[in-house]
Amino acid sequence: MQHLIYFIRKYRYFLLFILLEIIAFYFTIQHHSYHQSKFVNSANFISGGLYNKVNSINEYFHLKTENQLLNEEIARLKNQLEKTQITTNDSVFVVVDTTYNIQKYEYTIAKVINNNYTKRNNYLTINKGTNNQISPELGVINSKGIIGVVKNVSSNYATVLSILNNSSKINVRLKNSNHFGSLIWNGDDYAYVQITDFPRQAKLKKGDTIITGGKSAIFPEGINIGTIQEIIVKNHQYHQIDVKLFNDMSAIGQVQIVKNLQKEEQKALEEKSNNE
Repeated sequence: MQHLIYFIRKYRYFLLFILLEIIAFYFTIQHHSYHQSKFVNSANFISGGLYNKVNSINEYFHLKTENQLLNEEIARLKNQLEKTQITTNDSVFVVVDTTYNIQKYEYTIAKVINNNYTKRNNYLTINKGTNNQISPELGVINSKGIIGVVKNVSSNYATVLSILNNSSKINVRLKNSNHFGSLIWNGDDYAYVQITDFPRQAKLKKGDTIITGGKSAIFPEGINIGTIQEIIVKNHQYHQIDVKLFNDMSAIGQVQIVKNLQKEEQKALEEKSNNE
């Protein structure tokens, strides 16, 4: 207390000057509209800038939550889209709402918690398992393209056979034609995969887009994979076709697990036909 009294006594004239300046400034603002508007605008500018910075920081720390909500919305919209049957006749589109049992695919979001991409046979681990109705042989994709196929499942986790795996072989086709091939990986570069079995009649060129073919019971048709980067022809046959993936397989976060609700029916019919 004595130090405070000493401080006030020592700087009393300076403190009085500051007080009088504040009073004068107050009366100037109160009685002159021009000065008042300038003061308000300046205060708004400073506080607005401060709030904007605080809001930007808050948005940054909430990106994870927003991303989770966005992926949930994507999965919900895909599920809703699967309940809608679209037929086309020339330029006329007819949208018919159907019952749930007509829906062919169901989507569940998950997060990649472990990712191998530099080995010859790579796997990913996701944080969904049998408790979330996840089972083997379900497709795994994200907004940029395919990731792989569910391999083994526990209660809360599942491993995914990556497309960067020697055992991976996925039916694909050219986006601008009906020529089909098989997607494999030669183990060289995780940014590129290869296509085999393309017929020589297929007219390929660099930049062509490759998508899923839809012939398997795992992936829907038309999911993006990548673009052709190199074509090697030997003896009038396609010897090697390199495809640059749309996905960066070293940085996979949120994914969607695709469940074909009609897979068992399709497989039973195909097995029956093979046994006849």
